[in-house]
Amino acid sequence: MSCTVCPRNCAHREGGFCGVGGEIIVGRVAPHFWEEPVISGTRGSGTVFFSGCNLRCVFCQNRAISKALVGKKISERELDERIRALVDAGVHNINFVTPTHFALFLADFLEKYHYPVPIVYNCSGYESEQSLEALRGKVDIFLPDFKYSDDALALRYSAAPHYVHTAKRAIEKMYELVGDVTYDAQGIMQKGVIVRHMMLPNALENTMGVIDLFDTLTHGKKMLFSLMSQYTPYGELSAFPELRRKITPEEYDKALSYTALLGIDGFCQELDSAGEIYIPPFSNTLD
Repeated sequence: MSCTVCPRNCAHREGGFCGVGGEIIVGRVAPHFWEEPVISGTRGSGTVFFSGCNLRCVFCQNRAISKALVGKKISERELDERIRALVDAGVHNINFVTPTHFALFLADFLEKYHYPVPIVYNCSGYESEQSLEALRGKVDIFLPDFKYSDDALALRYSAAPHYVHTAKRAIEKMYELVGDVTYDAQGIMQKGVIVRHMMLPNALENTMGVIDLFDTLTHGKKMLFSLMSQYTPYGELSAFPELRRKITPEEYDKALSYTALLGIDGFCQELDSAGEIYIPPFSNTLD
């Protein structure tokens, strides 16, 4: 049976690009404190990391779940129980990470189960507008990556055709669904879109292009931009020698200066945030 959940439109869900079939596989359910301050706050974001991925980038920091499919097959009932435990622990939101290939499952799940905190959809940006539409009224915050302004890089690193157009349209759709950024009295985000971009080494023009695209997207709209410096060479990169270093202070400073020049509102990581210490632990038990 063909799958149209994401833009890849695989001929069969079983054996498709994301690596998963019809079963829900989760690699981690836990509070997470390393998101943007308006997401993590003081009590953490209640993250649900799904296994599998519709991009599977060669430089992926979470390859244990995106490629090796570390994780536990989970029922709706158990997922609900684990989410409610996070809510009881006081997390600021429920944050579904790498959810794209499970978007329609989430649409049904969130129709049945309701939680008293914002719902975050934390994704790669390579999304189907139809699948996003199914999430209308069920997701409060979209946290998409905007990885590439260069389709050649998207093909080289993520085998993702038409990434730039697809991500741009997806972000426009996300804004249509949730509107301008809003906060509660403590400054914790309740609705809106934060667009993330992780800089890659030797790809400053790609970053500058993403910043330009974001700037054009936000005219008259209140969205936030998060510039990320956390790239760490990880995994087998022998075929990609340009990726075998961290970004330099010079690269990062140029990107930061450009966001300031354009008056872009948002967040930036400290350059020393790059390192494997920031990669969450994943397991087949979730314990």
